[in-house]
Amino acid sequence: MANHLDLEEQEQLDQLKHFWNTWGTLISSILLLVAGSLAAWNGYQYWQTRQATQASALYDAVDAAATAGDEVRLEQAFTDMRSQYAGTHQAGQAGLLVAKTYVGKGNLDAAKAALLWVADHAGDEGYKSLARLRLAGILMDQKAYDEALKQLASPFAPEYSAVVADRKGDVLVLQGKKQEAIAEYSLAYKNFPESVEYRRLIEVKLNALGVQPQAVAVAAATETVK
Repeated sequence: MANHLDLEEQEQLDQLKHFWNTWGTLISSILLLVAGSLAAWNGYQYWQTRQATQASALYDAVDAAATAGDEVRLEQAFTDMRSQYAGTHQAGQAGLLVAKTYVGKGNLDAAKAALLWVADHAGDEGYKSLARLRLAGILMDQKAYDEALKQLASPFAPEYSAVVADRKGDVLVLQGKKQEAIAEYSLAYKNFPESVEYRRLIEVKLNALGVQPQAVAVAAATETVK
């Protein structure tokens, strides 16, 4: 009996050796790949957390400088943010705050520079869209209407479509382009939900141009049925 068991064990051992000789290298490679991937993922998660923490600290420095009205510290902190943490959520926030601070101080060129950076480099599409809208507003105030429309022609997050159309209408009114302005306001009116109070302002703008918003709504409903 003992010899029989020894033979079975030897046979199983031989099968195991054969299996390992055939597949051992592949299995080892896969295990190493999985272990390496897990290590890389954990490292990336740690790096992201560390980046976010450090970016938050630097954003606090931007916020403190803005509150104090210290433009030297403000520019330095924002420069550090752009160079070290450009892709973070906090960098986009910082750029918008910097621009707002400069607008309050009447430094529109610096405000435009900050907004341009956010529009081109922020990691969040919402921040990019907000930066372009605010930049267009500054350009309107400077009577740079073509530049404002250029910014408004850039890609925007879908949820900003109605606001962008409204802002285009404002620019076109200032340019004396009544029909084009009506088209943009009508688009804004159609895209704003009825529950949004801002829609009432679009009604006022359309009325001022001799258009009844109800007619816009009927036209939109007709298009939907078709």
